Amino acid sequence: MFEVIKENIKTAFERDPAARSTLEIIFLYPGFHAILLHRLARFLWNKGFKLLGRAVSQFSRTLTGIEIHPGAQIGRRFFIDHGMGVVIGETSEVGDDVTIYHGVTLGGTSTQKKKRHPTVGDHVTIGAGAKILGPVNIGHHSKIGAGSVVITDVPPYSTVVGVPGRVTSRSPQECEMPIDLEHTELPDPEGNALIALGNKVQELCEDINRLRDELEKLKSGDSGSDKKGE
Repeated sequence: MFEVIKENIKTAFERDPAARSTLEIIFLYPGFHAILLHRLARFLWNKGFKLLGRAVSQFSRTLTGIEIHPGAQIGRRFFIDHGMGVVIGETSEVGDDVTIYHGVTLGGTSTQKKKRHPTVGDHVTIGAGAKILGPVNIGHHSKIGAGSVVITDVPPYSTVVGVPGRVTSRSPQECEMPIDLEHTELPDPEGNALIALGNKVQELCEDINRLRDELEKLKSGDSGSDKKGE
């Protein structure tokens, strides 16, 4: 347990430049509290104390504003920045070195007692307000943009933006750092499509104007020939 606490404190220092001291993290970081309480709730859940595990989970939710079901599997060095409004469902699986921001939901889409929540790979960053719904797989080293809604699988080394989320693949060489927190540097496929459409409309307008000028010249030439014939 002490090793887990030390690891989580180190993780907070690495991923939050606002962290100033160990005491600040221990006493004032809700994400830190939520993770430790989840470890306890998960231990009780696995030992068959389901109700007690849920009770610890609900206490953590009241204390931190972060709801993690004790049945969820959370990997090592998991970091929740701010955390208010985070919801992680029962059958969720989260890998190692994952970072999520406030308002994130790992939600289910079925009422059946089966795998119904997301599986998140290692070194994934999930931006504020993102919703990942259903038993989808989020590949390693991926980034989910703020406010995105993901309902399909995401391959490794990808960036997802939009509603519904659209994938922009990246090569592994672009992910030089193990933890990529630059979740604001995201592509804008819809904006790019609008720009391309605007450029195409401009080209068509120029072609139409050129054809109109040529037509006017032809008409002027025909008029001149008719007058000479007369």
